[in-house]
Amino acid sequence: MVTIEAAKAAVKAGSATELAEQHYGLIAAEDGANGKGINSFLALSRDRALAQAARVDSGELTGPLAGVPIGIKDVLTMIGVPATAGSKILQGYMPPYDATAVTKLEAAGAVLLGKINCDEFAMGSSNENSAYGPVKNPRALDRVPGGSSGGSAAAVAAGFAVATLGTDTGGSIRQPAAFCGVVGLLPTYGRVSRYGLIAFASSLDRVGPFTANVADAATMLSVLAGKDPLDATSADRPVDDYVGALAKPVAGLRVGVPEEYFGEGLDDDIRIAIEKVLDGLKAQGCILVKVSLPHTKYGIPAYYVLATAEASANLQRMDGVRFGPRSKDGNTLSSMYRKTREEGFGPEVKRRILLGTYALSAGYYDAYYRKAQQIRTLVTRDFLQAYEQCDVMIGPVTPTPPFKLGEKTDDPLQMYLADVYSVAASLAGICGMSVPCGTTRDGLPIGVQVMGPHFGEATMLRVGLAVEAMQA
Repeated sequence: MVTIEAAKAAVKAGSATELAEQHYGLIAAEDGANGKGINSFLALSRDRALAQAARVDSGELTGPLAGVPIGIKDVLTMIGVPATAGSKILQGYMPPYDATAVTKLEAAGAVLLGKINCDEFAMGSSNENSAYGPVKNPRALDRVPGGSSGGSAAAVAAGFAVATLGTDTGGSIRQPAAFCGVVGLLPTYGRVSRYGLIAFASSLDRVGPFTANVADAATMLSVLAGKDPLDATSADRPVDDYVGALAKPVAGLRVGVPEEYFGEGLDDDIRIAIEKVLDGLKAQGCILVKVSLPHTKYGIPAYYVLATAEASANLQRMDGVRFGPRSKDGNTLSSMYRKTREEGFGPEVKRRILLGTYALSAGYYDAYYRKAQQIRTLVTRDFLQAYEQCDVMIGPVTPTPPFKLGEKTDDPLQMYLADVYSVAASLAGICGMSVPCGTTRDGLPIGVQVMGPHFGEATMLRVGLAVEAMQA
C-alpha cells in the first residue's frame, strides 16, 4: 500500500502524470481476469485523470492531495463516467454532474482514476451482489473483501489507488476495511456532503475514505468535511483540524469498553487482538471504562426495517423511464415497470425492496417501521449516555474474519449478522473507524473499531493513530 506522503514524494521526484500511468498499469495487470482478477474497478476515467495530472505538473494545483491517485465508489456521480451503483438497471447511465465529494477531491489536487465496484445499490456485506461480478480480497483471494464498499477497500489494499471513497449505511466502510487490512473512516452523519450519492437509505448513508494509514484518513476527511449548500442534511458547524489533532497524546483519554460487544459469537482471534489494543492504550495512559449499550441486540432488526423501508422509497425512481435500460417485453406501462425492475434488479435488492414495502404498508407501519424508529432513539440514547463516561469506545468491527467467497450467499440472515457490531453506530449517527490491529492465526486481517461521539472525529483519529502505532 502507498501512503499520501509517499505518493506526493513520487510526484515531486517525477510527475503526477507518471504516477497516474503507473497506477493504471498496475490496474491493467492485476485487477482484471488476466491478473489476480480482483475486479475492483468498473470504469476508468483516464482522460479526466491525466488532464488533472497535467494541471498538477504545471503547478496550477498545489493542494493537500496534489497528484494523489484516488478511486471513487460507483454510487457517487462523476461527469463523463458511468454511474451504475453496481446494478444492471443503471447500466450506461452517465450523470450530468459531479458529487460534492468528487468536486472537493479534485479541488485539492486529487487525480481520480475511475469508478469502483460495489454491492448493488450498496446493499450487501460481501461485495458479491454486484451485477458486474464479485470483488476478491487482495489479502486472501478466496475470501470476500467485505461490503458494500469492498471494491474501495480492495483497491487500497492492492495498491491500485492511494485512497478511495466508499459509503457506509450499516457498516459498509468499516467492515471492508477490517476484512482487507486498511483504514476506513465513517464520519458523523452530516459531516460530509451526500450530494451526488445514489441513495440507498437517506437517513443512514454516509460518504467516507479508505486509506493506508490513519494520517491519510485525517487528510482525506479534512478535504471532504464541511457544510454543503447542495445537501440540506450536511452540518453547519466548523471543521476541526484533524491532521493537527494527531500530534496530541492520548494519555488521560477515557476509553469505553461496551460489554455487549464482547459476548458470544465473537471470534477468539479477534477478541484477543482487541484485548491487546486495550492493554496497549492503557499502557499509553488511557483510562479504560466499562460501559453498557443495552439496546445493541435490537440494532440488526431495527436497521433492516429502517434501511429497507428507505430503500423501497428511494428505488421507486429506478423504473426504466428516466435511468438505464428499459425492458423490451412490456406492452403496457405497468408491465414495462414490472419487467424493467424484474430484469434490472438483483436478488438482494429485490429482497430489500419487498421487505421495506411490507414494513411501510397499511396495517404494518406501526408494528414495524414506527417501532424500529423508537428503537433507533433508544440506541442513540445508549451512546449519548455512554459518552458521558468516556471520550471514545473500542470494540470489534466484525464477529468473524473475512469469510470465503460464496460461503453465505444462500443464507441472507447470516450475511446480515456480519453487521452486528456496526449497525448501532449507523443508527445513532456517530462517527467510527476501523484500524488494522493484527491478523488471525491463518493470517487474515483483523480490524478494531474506534467509535467517537457526534463530531468527535479529531479525538477518534488520535486514538486510531495510537492503535496503529502499536502495530509498528
